[in-house]
Formats: sequence, C-alpha cells, structure tokens
Amino acid sequence: MAKAITQIREVPKPEIEQEQAMTEIMSEIVANKDVILKTIRIMKGLEETKVLDAVESMIDQRTEIGAIAIQQVNQPAIRNVIKNAMNTFSFLGELQPGQLSDVLDGLSHGFERMAESGQEGKKQSLWQLRKRLWSREMRAAMTSMMNFMDGLGEVFLRNRRENS
Repeated sequence: MAKAITQIREVPKPEIEQEQAMTEIMSEIVANKDVILKTIRIMKGLEETKVLDAVESMIDQRTEIGAIAIQQVNQPAIRNVIKNAMNTFSFLGELQPGQLSDVLDGLSHGFERMAESGQEGKKQSLWQLRKRLWSREMRAAMTSMMNFMDGLGEVFLRNRRENS
C-alpha cells in the first residue's frame, strides 16, 4: 500500500518570489551605492571616448579578429619572437642576481668611460695602449672576457656534438 501524505508543501507564488527578489536587489543596490555610481561614471567616460563602441565592434567581429591574430602568430618572425622571449626568460632565471648586477655595473661604468674618451677626442699612442694593458683593471677585464669566451666556446662545442 501507498504511504499516507502527512505533509503538504506550499507552492510559492510567483508574485511573492518576485517581490522578495526585488527587495533583495534593492538592498544590495543601497549597500553598494558608491561602487555602482563609480561604475556608472567609468562606463560614461568609456562611452564618451568611444571605447565601448570599439569593444562592441571587437565582440561583433571576434571570429575575424581571432583568425587574424592566429595568422599573425603563425608567421615565422612572430614564432621566433616568442621562442626568443622564452629563451630570454630562461636565461635570466639561470643568472644569479649578484652576478648580473656586477656585470651590468661594469658595462655601465665601461660605457661612461668610453663616452668620456670619445668626447675628449684624445688619441693614444701604441706605447700608451701597451702600457694600459698592464693595468690591474685591464687585466681583470681581459681575464673576465677570456673566461666568458671559454664558456661560450664550451657551449658551442657541446651543442655541435649533440646535434651531430
């Protein structure tokens, strides 16, 4: 046998639900009045500058814009830019901040010295150049450059072996 109905659920009336929804919406509007007014001012400014028109046009033409974007990304030059950017970020991630700081400081100071000598326009004799090669600073720079060149050569040879 069937079980007897002991509870009768009341079916909510649409008018009451609508009234409750309106009350809830109005209380949220009152609570967030400042935010709503700021949003209206922003939207008004975007409308005055025709930004909303541009966005609306972009949304209407989204398929065509997407196709053009994909065509642009598929060009070899753009693919190379993306690969180079990824390699650059990988390279920067491998550097120790102190090392990079020292090298950039050295480059900056070297550029300053180069600009000064270019402005002065002094010519140096071979004897003066030879004498400068024996300075501590020049030996440190030359040693650093030689170590840089060694490291660069090691990677070139390793890559050549791996690609062969």
